[in-house]
Amino acid sequence: MHKTTSKARDPLEPGLNFGYYPFLVALLIFGSPLLKRTLSLVVVTLGLLGPMCARAATVDPAAIPDGTYTVKVEKTLDSKHIQVLMDNGSETTLAAGRATVDFSKIQPSDQIKVSIIKGTVMVYLDLTSH
Repeated sequence: MHKTTSKARDPLEPGLNFGYYPFLVALLIFGSPLLKRTLSLVVVTLGLLGPMCARAATVDPAAIPDGTYTVKVEKTLDSKHIQVLMDNGSETTLAAGRATVDFSKIQPSDQIKVSIIKGTVMVYLDLTSH
């Protein structure tokens, strides 16, 4: 019977295990120009794709089911259009659905309750006291 004399190291025991970081640093320092160009291209591509991913959270108002919603006003574009943040974190620009709906008195960061029908605001109530 063969008996091992080395003791298995406990995974939670601290040790000098640097992982793959020294390898990555060595690649960046001593790597070929092609490797450096490729890594730079990946970083630039990710930097350009970031804003597009952030815009993906914007919702078309016509896709919002009819109903009453509590939203936070981000910006008043004009008296008939506001940019809001929905409770689920998505942004949208809402338009007034009637001539009597006027958003000129709404300020950014106000909480309002809106009644949306076919993607337009038919009536709203400002929940923020000024």
